[in-house]
Amino acid sequence: MKTIAFFNNKGGVGKTSLVYHLAWMYADLGARVIAADLDPQSNLTGMFLDEEGIGTLWTDEDPPGTIYEAIEPLLEGTGDIQTVSAQSIAPNLGLLPGDLRLSASEGELSSQWSGCLDRQQRAFRVISAFWRVLEGAALSQAADIVLIDVGPNLGAINRAALIAAEHVVIPLAPDLYSIQGLKNLGPTLQQWRNEWRERRDRNPIPALSLPPGSMTPAGYVVLQHAVRLDRPVKAYDRWMERIPEEYRQSVLHNNAGPAPAKVADDPSCLSALKHYRSLMPLAQEARKPMFFLKAADGAIGGHAQAAQDCYRDFRLLARTIADRCGVALP
Repeated sequence: MKTIAFFNNKGGVGKTSLVYHLAWMYADLGARVIAADLDPQSNLTGMFLDEEGIGTLWTDEDPPGTIYEAIEPLLEGTGDIQTVSAQSIAPNLGLLPGDLRLSASEGELSSQWSGCLDRQQRAFRVISAFWRVLEGAALSQAADIVLIDVGPNLGAINRAALIAAEHVVIPLAPDLYSIQGLKNLGPTLQQWRNEWRERRDRNPIPALSLPPGSMTPAGYVVLQHAVRLDRPVKAYDRWMERIPEEYRQSVLHNNAGPAPAKVADDPSCLSALKHYRSLMPLAQEARKPMFFLKAADGAIGGHAQAAQDCYRDFRLLARTIADRCGVALP
């Protein structure tokens, strides 16, 4: 199992849509994949399931069906995590649904972080809860990849979610906010990595499965840039040109030599995806990824060609990420 988180503390860059489409693409490529919604806003869950399906999950009835319900006994002090099976979405594709109630875990996850330094058993059980839920679901489904969607913030929930990730992919938009976000995100990931390494060494429960906490940067994906004739418009050029250097310094902490002048020449750039604006409404209506749209869904003429281009782009991106993260695809 490989755990890959998609994270940017700046919202609105298309992160959840990216996770959704990559999950479908990996399943299409033959990999067994679980999409895990660790964002309290639960937008990823809303892309996979309709309101009726979500309403059925968001109950207090057994068996537990969401991430929150899996860790609820631990948060309440009545037990440890519960096993949650991934919801079957399609062959090779499962979903660990999110839950709006997950936001209630912020305080407990924050307070128990310091408790790990004092070798408190409960602290380690709480901080490792997300990892153990993901691990259990992946083992039961024999999953090759777990894609983790998290919210756009630097809070305790995201810290606990990200230490469960072996690799981190950073979605970006070519704008000032994403550039500034990298300045916050990179040092924070390094801090969390170092702090978890210190805490892991103090674990008093040898049999407890703990997250790796490596959070190795796999690269970045530039999303939602406006294009004309397959080239970004000039309004975004200046921000595109700043991404390689900022990523190298803030995320990779590498100051040796100049960074590539262009995103296209940067080995850290996994892809620069154009925004398939005309396809997204059709995909939302059909409740399927953009690259699976057919004529019956309204994808005719130029839309049909755009869907084919979208499939090609996401297929290449999925293979690139798999290669960077050491995932062997069928």
